[in-house]
Amino acid sequence: MKKATLFLALIFAVLSNTYAQSKLIPSNLDIGNALKQALEQGTGKSSDKLSTVDGFFKDAEVKILFPPEAQKAEKTLRSLGLNQLCDNVILSLNRAAESAAKEAKPIFIDAIKQMTLQDVSNILLGKQDAATEYFKRTTTVQLSAKFKPVVQVNLDQAGATKYYTAAATSFNKVPFVKKINPDISDYVTQKAIDGLFLQIAKEELNIRQNLSARTTPLMKTVFSFAEKFKKQ
Repeated sequence: MKKATLFLALIFAVLSNTYAQSKLIPSNLDIGNALKQALEQGTGKSSDKLSTVDGFFKDAEVKILFPPEAQKAEKTLRSLGLNQLCDNVILSLNRAAESAAKEAKPIFIDAIKQMTLQDVSNILLGKQDAATEYFKRTTTVQLSAKFKPVVQVNLDQAGATKYYTAAATSFNKVPFVKKINPDISDYVTQKAIDGLFLQIAKEELNIRQNLSARTTPLMKTVFSFAEKFKKQ
């Protein structure tokens, strides 16, 4: 806690000097707000990107494929001429994840509001993915609870439940193969969350490394100072 207090005090001194000419003397609250602006920007852009049509499906880093235990089944089904069935499964899984991603913003905003001064210090002075790790700790349970029913509804509406069940059933009929579980919702929910955190990590790194990604004067000042402070 002492480190966080010292860090905020130092930033306050720098910011006070920076804004003296304009007669704006920011408080410690302004410092916290700079980080919150960055986090809202990063999580908002991530949620918006992945919740669009093809947000998951056309991004190779987050695209959801057959579960690992079912990839052998996919290969077998494709060898049997069932390519369209397999393609329908993959498209439907990604459409469900895209719909679920729309539910993420309020959860992240609530986590940002709950941040303490220690959290602010840990993130600004922490590793390149410190903010992403903070969100993993504070939002994963809520994201899972919120995503799962949305995923299930969309899997049903998009036909993924039907397609995947059909694929699993077809594969399970092949002699001497290890049977696969036809329930896909838990897998898609987790992959949707993993994809979201991957995108947030990219946005966080961009803000940390690129001055142009810091879209407010306060963000520019605070992050620049944090960089210098970490080098001392």
